[in-house]
Amino acid sequence: MLETTPSRKPFLAKGSKVKRCQECLLAKGYCICDHKNPMQLDEAYPLEIWLLMHQEESYKPTNTGRLIEHSLPESTRRFYWHRTEPDPLFLQMLADEKYQPHIIYPGDREGIAHRVVNEVKREEDKIPVFIILDGSWRQAGRMFRLSKYLQHLPVLPLNTQRHSEYKLRKAPDEFHLCTCEVAMELLHSHQQVKGAQALGEYFSRFNDMYDRSRRNAPIDQT
Repeated sequence: MLETTPSRKPFLAKGSKVKRCQECLLAKGYCICDHKNPMQLDEAYPLEIWLLMHQEESYKPTNTGRLIEHSLPESTRRFYWHRTEPDPLFLQMLADEKYQPHIIYPGDREGIAHRVVNEVKREEDKIPVFIILDGSWRQAGRMFRLSKYLQHLPVLPLNTQRHSEYKLRKAPDEFHLCTCEVAMELLHSHQQVKGAQALGEYFSRFNDMYDRSRRNAPIDQT
């Protein structure tokens, strides 16, 4: 798992004084680490998920990209975004001919219609890669627009009517999905149903326990 330098900015938002598990970042007493179920994807339909993470996401306990890393450690890579100095390994892997990278962007398609593809046509001996911009919706838009090294990539929209179950941040509308939900949709639509289900169960546990921690509610042991 690649990890370039994350943000050193302290977490000062509401909840910053809460004592947290250093792995899942939930409040101690509500840790979900025992519910991790790392699994391998179906080798018949190989794919990888690359998280291009805004540096401010690295310390936010509400981030859901780490749930993908915990659930699919062998199929997930994390890179930290930088506008002008992208990670050299990220650029190297983008150029590697064994990969077939697509960038996932649910925003306005004005000016990028020529890059939009509605499906991934698997090329022989190549591994489809889905690059998810892991940040707030505003940050993701900025990352997409300002990163010249991403502007040659085909853009894969998410054609889904799924309503987001993520309630920890305010979304522009009910169809804007969080990073983990985007990954679940991608897995479902690319013959990785078991991986999507496992990730979905972990995400549901995360949502439930985070909500309980905010309310100091008791933990359901069932």
